[in-house]
This record gives sequence, structure tokens and C-alpha cells, in this order.
Amino acid sequence: MSPSDRSDAPHHILNLPRGPFRLEAIMLINRRTLLLAASIPTLSAACSLPVQAHALDITDAIGRQVKVGHPVSRVIVTFNYEEFTAIAGVEGWKKVVGMSRTPWEGWRPAIFSRYAKVIPNLQAMPDVGDIENNTFSAEKVIALRPDVVFMAEWGFKAAQTQVEQITAAGIPIIVIDYNAQVLERHLASTRAYGKVMQAEKRAEELATFYEQQYRDILARIARSKIKNPKAYVELGQGGASAIGNSYNNTMWGKVLTTLGAVNIATGRIPGAWGPLNPETVIAENPDLILIAGSSWGNRPLAVKTGYDTDAETTRTSVAPYAARPGWAELTAVKTGNINAIEHGLARTLFDFTAMQFIAKRLYPDVFEDIDPVQSLRDYHERFLPVPFAGTWMLPLTP
Repeated sequence: MSPSDRSDAPHHILNLPRGPFRLEAIMLINRRTLLLAASIPTLSAACSLPVQAHALDITDAIGRQVKVGHPVSRVIVTFNYEEFTAIAGVEGWKKVVGMSRTPWEGWRPAIFSRYAKVIPNLQAMPDVGDIENNTFSAEKVIALRPDVVFMAEWGFKAAQTQVEQITAAGIPIIVIDYNAQVLERHLASTRAYGKVMQAEKRAEELATFYEQQYRDILARIARSKIKNPKAYVELGQGGASAIGNSYNNTMWGKVLTTLGAVNIATGRIPGAWGPLNPETVIAENPDLILIAGSSWGNRPLAVKTGYDTDAETTRTSVAPYAARPGWAELTAVKTGNINAIEHGLARTLFDFTAMQFIAKRLYPDVFEDIDPVQSLRDYHERFLPVPFAGTWMLPLTP
């Protein structure tokens, strides 16, 4: 390298003349260089101030500290759509530029269609793919230039490759978790949504309301004379001839144990969910049976619940379960305590209504004044943009 190529030799670059003025010129240049160098940190700090002043520190559902630019104007939602709507409102959807369509439109089209009527941009919302069927695309997410991506905890864990790609592109991810059925995660998820979406007052109202309902249920159970009833829950997608998933210590399984019931599937299925041996159900003789239904598409034998289902249709779809071999002698069947419940209620901000229903079926002595269906109706009127309708939870025997 020649001296004139060195960055530390400005006098060579400028070809300063030789003579009495050379030293003075060099000193002047060096003094200006020092002044300029001293000013750089100040300028950098000044430039960074607006960014720092408009960055929010968000604590998500699993305790991660995430910085999100504020205010956000471009959002991607991959799950928990009703919760996002309850907190951010229809107005909040104006900021949504992409979503995972399958978990809502594909799994529960009847519910999606109702929301599409009140959310103008929902029907044409760009799809970023579905984590469960391996179509979730980091490239699609990045191309939509979001300020933030909301992901369910199960999706965040399952899509680590895409998560790394999205994060590397400088896009923050906020983890939301209503699936675990843990009070603290419900509250943290709700508050995280609210803080990011500039809906903190609404989020705090919902979080406070939910916690009050949750704690009231547990306080009532503590007063009940009935202790440790046995319960069994099964996903009713394939009809009574198929054995649907039960749950270990998550979703419905966690709900049952939270309510003080003995979940007969605990420790008897591998992983978080899976089918329970039919002989185990008969041997354990549960006091309560729940068959989880929904408005799934392309599931003709499924237990039917939701906005567009009347009580007679729900009961007709759940009746074959009571007629399974060996079930006639089960305590739950003999006492009329086999029930249908909307599967989507197991991971929501209004799952307290499902908890009320189950608790009332387990501990009727302390829930006489509670009407879970009315609670769900009231929640719709207070927090959701769609009206309540249909059948969400009921016993097989009226």
C-alpha cells in the first residue's frame, strides 16, 4: 500500500505544498478532524433518539423481552384471532397485512365467515401459510414488511427455522399463549396484544375481568362438598366409531385439573394429546364425559357446535358416543353427565364460560346461580363484534 492510500495520511491525499505553510495546514486539518470525530457520537445519539423514544419493551406470554417499534402500522396474526379482535377491535384489523388463514377459515369456516362480515379486509387477507401443515412461509412474512408478528407458543416452537429467518430480517415476534390454559399466560398474552396495538385500556379491562371470573370459579369449587370427581374429555371429530384425542396436561386436560377433577388421561397418553385406550375409560368410570365439537369443515360425523348449530343438532351428533360398547354402565352416562362442548372454547379469553359449564356439571351444589351460556352471550355483547348465536355447550340429556 502506498502512503497516499492510507486513511491516516490526509496531507498526502490533499497534496499539500511544501514550505512554511505546510505545518500550519496540517495542524488545522488535524484539529478539524478531531472536532469532527468528537461530534460523531453526539450526532449518532441524536439520530437514534426518535427510534428509542418510539420503541416499546414488550413482555410476551413466555417471558421474552421484545422491542417493538411504536406505533405499529403493519401486523401479521397467525392464531388467536378472536382474542386479537376482542382487544384490538375491528379497527385493529386495519393494521393487519397478513395471517395464517387455515387455522380460522379452514378449520372453522362458519366462525370465520361471521367475522368476515364485520372486518372489511378479512376476506382478502394475504395468507402466510399454516404452521401445522408445514406451509408457513418466512419469505411471505418478510415480503409483507410487518412491524411485528404475533405467533402462538406452539407455533413458535414448531417453526424455529422460519422464526430464525424472520428474526434475522429484523422483524420482532411476540409469542401469545392461550393454549396452555394457565392464568398468567392468558393475562400476559392479553396485555402484550394491548400494548403493541395501542389498546392497553381495553386489554387491562379484559385481563381484569377474566381473572375475576377465573378466581370466582376456583373459590366456588373450594366450597363444594364434592371432591376429586373423575372426568374424561375426547375430541369428537371423527364420530363415535373413531377414538379421538384426549389431553394430558394442556388445553382441556389442564382445564379439568385446574377445576379439581381427576383427568383420567393424565399420564396415560404419550405427549400432550392422543387417543386414550377405550378400556381405560371403562375401567376408570368417569363421573363426567366431555365430547368436544365444533363447526369443522369436511367432518360429517363430528359433534356439531357453534354459531350455526341448534341444540337438537348438537344432541343428535353426540348421542352415538353414549351408545358405545360398555358406555351404558358408566356413571357419567347413567347420570346424564355426558356433554358436548365447543372445542374452540379451550384456548380463548372467554374459556371461563367453558370452565363455568364444566364446573357446574362437576359441582352443582355451588354453581346453581351461574348460567355459563348467558356468560358467553354477555361476553359477546361486551367484547366481540359478532352477535351470540347457536349452541356451544350442553348436556346430552336436557
